Amino acid sequence: MSKSFYNFIDNEVSEIVADNLFKDERLISTPQQTAIKLSTGKEVLNFCANDYLGLANNDQIKKAASNSVVDDGFGMASVRFICGTNNLHRELENKLSKFLGFEDTILYVACFDANGGLFEPLFSKEDAIISDALNHASIIDGIRLCKAQRYRYDHSDMDSLENCLKEAVKNNARHKVIATDGVFSMDGTYAKLDEICQLAEQYDALVMVDDCHATGFVGEQGKGTPEHFGVEGKIDILTGTLGKALGGASGGFVCAKENVVKLLKQRSRPYLFSNALAPSIVKASMVALDIIENEPERRERIKENTQYFREKMAALGFSLKGNSHPITPVMLGDAEVAQKMSKELLEHGLYAVGFFYPVVPKGQARIRLQITSEHNKEQLDKAVDIFEKIGKSLGVI
Repeated sequence: MSKSFYNFIDNEVSEIVADNLFKDERLISTPQQTAIKLSTGKEVLNFCANDYLGLANNDQIKKAASNSVVDDGFGMASVRFICGTNNLHRELENKLSKFLGFEDTILYVACFDANGGLFEPLFSKEDAIISDALNHASIIDGIRLCKAQRYRYDHSDMDSLENCLKEAVKNNARHKVIATDGVFSMDGTYAKLDEICQLAEQYDALVMVDDCHATGFVGEQGKGTPEHFGVEGKIDILTGTLGKALGGASGGFVCAKENVVKLLKQRSRPYLFSNALAPSIVKASMVALDIIENEPERRERIKENTQYFREKMAALGFSLKGNSHPITPVMLGDAEVAQKMSKELLEHGLYAVGFFYPVVPKGQARIRLQITSEHNKEQLDKAVDIFEKIGKSLGVI
């Protein structure tokens, strides 16, 4: 036992607490939905879940998962290439491919693993990866595992992106790939996929998009940011999750051309060395896709709710990021203010979490709200009223 190591850990934790950056976990005692109970028994409005279409506690999905546990077992107890693949895995991969418009799909236990296992098998030191400065941590970590040349362009700055592409060409990069979030999860803003695709075509580059915060509810048919920007067929690699709009459990995926997926299945380490996704999640996710395709009114509701809530909050004088996306960040700047507001919101019956460094840059602390299709007008109005009261008491508005 190394006493100095544990002293070091204690000091690190103490510094996090002293800097007002410590993140507490709140215990929930009910299923995920718009109104939840905490372990204390207190009922609160939930405005911070990724449950965009209200499917995390959907009866059809729960029934599918329950039936699958009986029919297919609790887990596969194996990685995919040994004895961990059943017919459901391939059925979901094919269903996702068809829905999102790609040749093939590979499932992972999480999208963090999908992004983490994507780059290293496909790109080497002769290649170049050009990444948006605000990309998700999983993309950043995936790129770090790869030996390719690395370039980072200023967030959504197309001039900066083009300069990186020119530099990659100058350095004789064999293959170039532009990597971006489709929706930036802390800001609720969209990548400029139309402009990115134009530059990719001009400089003979691939385009990789993480569409976790878009699949299922962005775009006319819920096919995500490529559909939203009219660039379907121009995205080479798309990663996504089953853990948000598609039921909210776990699981991720990569969509690409068939040969790319074949190579990932041979060399992507998180895929090769992780247990296969539980059959119950796979079966339930297929039902979630059916609901998305057959119930477009859910997408209409989330659009209406988002616009309504954003307009009400802006009218009160809150500074919001993003525009039309359900992710609605209320910008506060100071981490201590964000923590205090989050605590007081909860005391008044509104569950909304503060985000601060290192999740977001220093000085850009915020309360990130997420609207769903299942919030009703009464809940939205109550949330606005609570924010008004707390915002005025803290001098935010």
